[in-house]
Amino acid sequence: MLKRISRMETHHQVMFAIIIGVAVISFWRGVWELQGLYLFPTNHELSLWSSVFIGVGILILTNYLTKEFGVNKKNSSR
Repeated sequence: MLKRISRMETHHQVMFAIIIGVAVISFWRGVWELQGLYLFPTNHELSLWSSVFIGVGILILTNYLTKEFGVNKKNSSR
């Protein structure tokens, strides 16, 4: 996929980056608002701390899974 993107003309790469950026920001905004609505909506401090622990948990889990499945291993043929 990256090779295909790198072969695109520059203006296509810019448009592709803008579209992906808008998609990521829209997703982040939606998750942010839903979390504010449903994750302890009457207790702001508990909601914030819960968000921190959920986020750290997800980061630890994804780090573990990438190591477990060998995603972080460097390709020795390069």
